[in-house]
Parts: sequence; C-alpha cells; structure tokens
Amino acid sequence: MVYGLTDALKNLNTYCQEKTTRLRDSLSPARQPTTSNQSSPTTVPSPPTMDKTPSIEDPMPDGNTGMSRTQFRRYGKETVDYIADYLETIHKRRVVPAIEPGYLKDLIPGEAPNRPDSFESVMDDFEKLIMPGVTHWQHPRFHAYFPAGNSFPSILADMLSDALGCAACPAMTELELIMLDWFGKMIGLPKEFLPLTEGGKGGGVIQSSASECNFVSLLAARFEVMKELRQRFPFVEEGLLLSKLIAYCSKEAHSSVEKACMIGMVKLRILETDSKYRLRGETLRNAIQEDRNLGLIPFYVSTTLGTTSCCSFDVLSEIGPVCEENELWLHVDAAYSGSAMICPEFRYLLNGIEYAMSFNTNPNKWMLINFDCSTMWVRDRFKLTQALVVDPLYLQHSWMDKSIDYRHWGIPLSRRFRSLKLWFVIRMYGVEGLQKYIREHVRLAKRMESLLRADSNFEIVNDVVMGLVCFRMRESDEMNQKLLMRLNSSGRIHMVPASLSERFVIRFCVCAENACDKDIDTAYEIICQSAQQILRENAKEAIVEEEEEDEDHTAVFKEEPLSTGRRGSYTMPERQLSKEELLAARGQQESLAKKRSFLVRMVSDPKCYNPKIVRHLNLANHRKMSQDLFRDRTLMQTISHGQRPNRLSHSPGSAGSAFNWEEEDDRVVASSQTGVQTPL
Repeated sequence: MVYGLTDALKNLNTYCQEKTTRLRDSLSPARQPTTSNQSSPTTVPSPPTMDKTPSIEDPMPDGNTGMSRTQFRRYGKETVDYIADYLETIHKRRVVPAIEPGYLKDLIPGEAPNRPDSFESVMDDFEKLIMPGVTHWQHPRFHAYFPAGNSFPSILADMLSDALGCAACPAMTELELIMLDWFGKMIGLPKEFLPLTEGGKGGGVIQSSASECNFVSLLAARFEVMKELRQRFPFVEEGLLLSKLIAYCSKEAHSSVEKACMIGMVKLRILETDSKYRLRGETLRNAIQEDRNLGLIPFYVSTTLGTTSCCSFDVLSEIGPVCEENELWLHVDAAYSGSAMICPEFRYLLNGIEYAMSFNTNPNKWMLINFDCSTMWVRDRFKLTQALVVDPLYLQHSWMDKSIDYRHWGIPLSRRFRSLKLWFVIRMYGVEGLQKYIREHVRLAKRMESLLRADSNFEIVNDVVMGLVCFRMRESDEMNQKLLMRLNSSGRIHMVPASLSERFVIRFCVCAENACDKDIDTAYEIICQSAQQILRENAKEAIVEEEEEDEDHTAVFKEEPLSTGRRGSYTMPERQLSKEELLAARGQQESLAKKRSFLVRMVSDPKCYNPKIVRHLNLANHRKMSQDLFRDRTLMQTISHGQRPNRLSHSPGSAGSAFNWEEEDDRVVASSQTGVQTPL
C-alpha cells in the first residue's frame, strides 16, 4: 500500500540530491567523495569529466565481448550519423514497403551464426534486408493513424535510459512524479489529479500505451464495485456478481476498450453517437436505466476526446453528471488530443473533466516523444493501487511507507525510464515551442480541409478541430476504396480508412514534425490526380460495357432474321420458336434495355451508381429517370412483341397490321405512369 506521500515530498529536493550524489560516487571511482560539510542541499554537483580514452585497458578476450568500449564510441557516432541522414533524406524513400508477407524468411539464415559478425556486416544487412520492409512513420507524406512522436532530444534520452539499464531506482520514481505534475499543469488538469498537490489523493503514472491505461482503469473500477457488492451480498458467488457488471463506451471508442472488457470478463454496451459522432448524456442515461431494468449493474464509462475514426469529442459536461448520479467510474481517453490541451484555445474540450475518475493522454503521439509514453492520472490513487497490489517478501523494502511504489500502478513489475524523455523534450522545446508545433499541425489540417472543400469531387465528413481531416469522393464506397488502394500502393502517400455513418471515408492526419505547406499541397495533388484517373477509368468502363451490350442486343436479332412481306409486314422465320424460347428472349431483351439506359445515365450522373443515393434525389430528377426507364422498356416490349407468332401471322395482307394490336395498349400504359420508380 502507498502511504505518507506528503512526508516524502516535503524533503524531495534533499532526498534527490543525496541519491544522485551516491549514485555518481558509486559509478565514478576516480571522483573525490563529497563529505557532508562540503555540500549543501541546494548545491548540485557537476557531472564527472569523461576522458576521451578509457582509463583502463579495453580487452577483447577471444573476440567474444561483442563490442568493446572503443568500438562502441566509434560505432555509436556512426549510428547517430546514420539516424540523422535517414531522417534528412526520408522523403526520398517509399512511404510504405513494396514487399509481400514472408519476404524476410528466405533472406535471413534459418539458424543463428556460431561465430560473431562485424558491426559493418550487421549494418549492411540492416540497410539491405530490414529497411526495404519498413513503413516510414516519419515520412512527410505519412498521413495514416496519428503522429508517431519523435525528436532528437527524445532519442537521446532513450539512449541514456537504455544505457542505465535499470528497472527501478529512486531517480526514476521521483522524476516521474515531477514530470506528471508538470504535464498535468500544462494541459490544465484539476489539482485533484496532480501528484504533488498538498494533502491530495490524486496521482499519476506513465504506462506503455493508452490500451494499458484503459485496462488498468477498468480493473480499478471493477475492484471498487466488487468490493461494495461483496459487502452487500456476502453469500452470493463472485462469479455471479461479476456476470452482472456492464460497462459503456461509444461506437467511436478505441478497440482497446472492448479488449479490456474481454480480459476483465465484464459486459460492454456500445452506444450510438449523435450527428457529430459524439456520445451524449441522454443516450447514456437511457442505456443505464434499460440495463438496470434487466438486472445488470452499470459500473464504468469510457469516453473519448479525439476519437480514432474522426477526432470527435464526447460531451463530458453531459456525461459527467450522469456518471456522478449513478456512481459510475468515468474514464477519459484523450490519447491523441490530450497533448493539444497545452494550448489554452483547446481547453474548452475538457469541460466536465472534474467528473472523471481517471484521464490519460499519449505524449508519444503528438508531443514529439517517441514510443512508449502514455501518461495517466487518477483522482484517488488508492482506488487504483488497491486493485493491483501484490506484495511478496522479495519486493519489500525499507522505504515502503514513505514513497510511491509504481509496481502497484500497472501490470508490469519492471519499468522503463520513460520520464527521462518527457524531461528532455519539455526542457529543450519549452512549453511555447510545443504549443507552436501543435498549432502548426492544426493550421496545416485546416489548409487541407480548404483545398478539399474547394474541389467538387470531394466532401469533408468530420469537424476539423485538430490535425485530422476525414474526406471522401462524392462517389460510391467502392470508388473510394479503389482510390485509397491506389494511393497506398503507389508508395507516394499513406492513409487509412474509417467508417462513419456506414460510409467509407479516408483519414488524412498531419503527422511529420516539420510538415509544411508544400507537403500538404503535394499530398492534395497526389490525391486529386488519383481521383481523376479513377473517374476517367470508370467512365471508360461504363462506355465499353454499353458498346458490348449493344453488340449483344444486335446479335439477338441476327440469330433469327425476319423476312419482310410484300407490304412491309414481318413474316415468321422458317423455324417456329417454342413458348419457353420466346419468354427467355423477351426477358433478355428487357434486361439489356434496362442496363443500357442505366449505364448511359451513370456516365453523366455518377450519383445513380449508388442505389442508396437514388432514394434521396429530388422528385423532378426521380420522375425524369423513371420516364427514361419506361421509354426504353416500352420500346423493347414493342420490338419483342413484334416477334410473337400469333401476332405476326394475323392478317398478313393488311398494311401495318402487325402493330395495330399494340398501339392502344401503349397509349394506355403511357398515360397511366406515375413517375415513381422502384430504386435500382
């Protein structure tokens, strides 16, 4: 259990100073020890001087050490140069690889080498074998998913973290506390969530991903409600109580919420959203009442600020009071958009956060910190830790009652020094530099939105609030799928789809750190050119199909040629057609007539290609289309009826007698049409 946080934090600076000094002394034998009367709590000792050459010999016994310190210095510098060159020339590479699954199996030996390879050989194979199969998330035309945070300060911090190689230490714990306090203040979280609030119960932790944050918050909520249920129903099986629990999220929530409920063995109800793809309070209230009437126990609600599909924002100001009234745990997942809250103009989206029990965001998405780094805050840290405490003897220590122990805050026991990346990036960019980066991405997204809106071939599907634009061609879903497939297969750009209101849409997200207007304009040109090519190809295909069907239509009459009598009336072919053959020929001709009329109109009016859109056309256009279909059907009926044996053989000597029987019927049908056509 975690106790006495306030006491530990009162002497935070002194404690950090002492631990830092001891650590440095232990790692640097040549450093002179510092006595207690030579240093004060406010004095920070300077780092030890690192000689350019090792002070002791650097042996390589039998060549089995892998890499000596001297080689590490040399190859480390070369690797940093490689990374810098890669990021500088990344725009020359394909965004996505042009390989097939399993490509690497035949290129790498089936067994590990017995003898060591040189670093040059490994790096050569890395470039030849690995890089061709890499998707370049830092590419200026990578616009899929969300940004994959990355920056040089973050890379260097990760190098230091890896070099330390520690799974836990005092500096790691205390820097994480301070960084979560910094970042929480930067995004405007209530003080109840901050870990260094005097006398507060709140706290924060850095998890590996938003998926883990969702799962951990659900476990905490489940433990809290099960503890209450066990007290109220002490003689009821826990399995039965667990089977009654139900959680809620919107249909736009991340799939990790569903996975968390699967692992946690609780029911999940996915709720509908409004026209802007937001979860509303009234929808949640009605669902809670319905489920309680069925004997279920609502206990957890997962909301999203910045959904994956379209970056929509659930209305916390409505959902929060509903959760408070019904005593539900409210979790807020702001994996993408949370970093944008460092800009004051976006904090209105946090209205209602005071009702939340937990909140998470991913600096490794939109704050230039490379994976993994997902920050999570809770209003009551004890409700989180009591659900995850496992305290064997070999993990107990003498500081348990005076410090935070992060092994009780998540699933893993060993933890990476993730706070070091936050510390480096925040200090080297500053809050103003990070705000400038966020605002530039939003401006570029608005630029793409304006370009697409000005093009009559496209429509915008979402509200562009952050750096995500959802668009589609004003065509069928099949056409939009074809467009996205062509764009991604070209290797020049990469995007992913989403489904909104049961329509296929394409997501365009501004991702690259140094994205500029030229990158946006280039992406738009690529999209526009591919769309125009698809539209032209579709028109050509329709014309080709029309010509082929015209040929088939002509062939029907060439198979059974009709001879003309003395006065222009048709006579029967030599072979008498059976009733079944006549019906089949008539059905084929009617079908061809319908297809021909439909294909001709599709070229001039592509909206007709989607049957669902036909129902929404205005009445005048609908009536015109019905009349066209009726005209073509009437014409084909006249032609097909002209082949009937009983009609053609009647009164062959009278002029025009072959059509006299049809004229009255034609007039009757034409005068009775209503203009209402059954949707195609």
